[in-house]
Amino acid sequence: MKYFYLIIILITSFSCSGNRQNEQTNGKKNNAAIERLVLAEFQQILDSSNVEGSILIYDPQTAIFYSNDFQWAALGKLPASTFKIPNSIIALETEVVENDSTLFIWNGEKRNLSIWEQDLLFKDAFRFSCVPCYQDIARKIGEKRMKEYLSNLKYGNMVFDSTNIDLFWLVGDSEINQFEQIDFLSRLHYSKLPISGKTDRIMKRLMILDNNQSYCLSGKTGWSVRNGHNNGWFVGYLEIKEKVYFFAVNIDPKEKFNMQLFSKIRKEITMNAFKKLNLI
Repeated sequence: MKYFYLIIILITSFSCSGNRQNEQTNGKKNNAAIERLVLAEFQQILDSSNVEGSILIYDPQTAIFYSNDFQWAALGKLPASTFKIPNSIIALETEVVENDSTLFIWNGEKRNLSIWEQDLLFKDAFRFSCVPCYQDIARKIGEKRMKEYLSNLKYGNMVFDSTNIDLFWLVGDSEINQFEQIDFLSRLHYSKLPISGKTDRIMKRLMILDNNQSYCLSGKTGWSVRNGHNNGWFVGYLEIKEKVYFFAVNIDPKEKFNMQLFSKIRKEITMNAFKKLNLI
């Protein structure tokens, strides 16, 4: 850490040890000091990737947030496909979906991505981020149950009614910021969400992206386009032995960015940030 250029900002929030306890990381509950460290190295990662935005990483073991831009991190954005995490939880809790092997039958209609044009198990619909599958899930959940569960889950500020129940996470006025993403993921990881043990176990399986001898990476990407403006997410947590680190990366491509790289750049940026912290 001594090679980092750090601007230290002390704020008050809620913290606890690295054991499996509830983490309040969005600043809404204030009990003990949490440190915010601004890292110039994170900004360099974004600059070299030709994007702007914020990398936000939280270390619950030391109660420290790391970022290049805390103001950006506090701005609400459409959740896009990161909403598949709470959408999946609600689907399982309401039994709209039985388990991660529930089969979604493709009706033969043309879809935006060819990988969606097939019958998909629920776990693959999540992995391939199948928008039509999750739109069907949202319609079956319905407005009333969706609002009740999102309120209980304390997930961002989702704005919707019966007319946009299958679109509100992609277009409209719904928003969640990076601190709120990390708070939600922290409560999921520490099994503090008001959900069944079955749903908890399934979700943690669904979210695993990379499990190797060095670490286990879990998360979900998201991509929204509003008035021609692209915004991308990568949220999740990195487990290394007995430690865990939560992250929420939100970026916009700069002018002349090669959009064919946007899908993979979000994960690359995140992993480069973890390398700067000497975690991987």
